[in-house]
Amino acid sequence: MIISVKKNLERNIFRKQREESSLNDRSNVVNNVNKYIEYFFNKNQDINHIGIYWPLKNEVDIRSLKDKFPVALPRCEKNKKLSFYSWDDKPLTKDFEGILGPENSKPLTYKEISMIFLPCLSVDQKLVRLGYGGGYFDKLREDENWRKIPCIGLLTSNCVSIKSLTRADWDIPLSGFITENEISV
Repeated sequence: MIISVKKNLERNIFRKQREESSLNDRSNVVNNVNKYIEYFFNKNQDINHIGIYWPLKNEVDIRSLKDKFPVALPRCEKNKKLSFYSWDDKPLTKDFEGILGPENSKPLTYKEISMIFLPCLSVDQKLVRLGYGGGYFDKLREDENWRKIPCIGLLTSNCVSIKSLTRADWDIPLSGFITENEISV
């Protein structure tokens, strides 16, 4: 079977499972994200922006991190390019994929991002992420400098795959993942 067909079948399965996750479970993922950030900050003195995302349906919503930390949101651009911009008080606009994000004049460099959190439909024990299939995060992380930044998937435990997910040659495994039950980073 073709990789894209396998991945689409997996996406359908895990979208349904994510819809079954409770608001309480997603809230507990946020609690674990805060615990991880606290640990990370205690270990590292120099902290820059935290890369987060604008949540879509039933994704874990970590936008509240903006109240405590400098955060950056991504913008999808043409040719699968993904850039992070500091989230300030200016109005957000829709990017190439129709997702809200900042439209500042200068994107942040890898040196200005301490960690990146991203949504997952699923992740397996080898840290292979199943996303929506856009390839934006993998394209960004093709660059060795961006790959050095901890990239952590967020999802509820019912979406962690016990089987290996289909992996394409361009898929770059995550640094770890966080659920309501575990911090695996």
